[in-house]
Amino acid sequence: MEENQIQTQSVRSVTHKAEPKDFFLHLFTMGLMYYSVGSFIYLVFDIINQIFPDPANYIYSVGLGLSTEMRMYLASLIVIFPLYLYLNHYLHKQYEKYPEKKLLRIRKWLTYLTLFVAAITLVGDLVTVIYTFLGGEITTRFILKAVTVLVVAGVVFYYYLTDIKKEEAAASQT
Repeated sequence: MEENQIQTQSVRSVTHKAEPKDFFLHLFTMGLMYYSVGSFIYLVFDIINQIFPDPANYIYSVGLGLSTEMRMYLASLIVIFPLYLYLNHYLHKQYEKYPEKKLLRIRKWLTYLTLFVAAITLVGDLVTVIYTFLGGEITTRFILKAVTVLVVAGVVFYYYLTDIKKEEAAASQT
């Protein structure tokens, strides 16, 4: 029994090293997620700006329609988000096939970095809401934008935190 555990540990230590392919796939997938999140938030912000125009800013009072920025954000989402979903699905299939890949350092570092960025974004968003509220400058546009950031950052945080918890639960069973 002990010999089996030693062999398993030595095999795992060898296979835990990230190959260039693993590094590229994890970094690229996470980059696609960040780009998708940014494009989505900016697209929603532009929609909010068009629905609730700022009378002091002429550019938002021109009328409804797809601005150059909106077209770019939408085009980015149409291409990048499905690619993110596909690569994320591919990586999860790899984790099922090779469970040791879940223990790659690049994956852990990128996941914890993402949790950090999402947590900082959530805290910063709440601070901004309270600051603006205390200044008496709350508008419908502001609230909708703050809620957008809160929801998107919350979803990202929840998704990756759940992923980490699943990994920890699986590791504690072995």
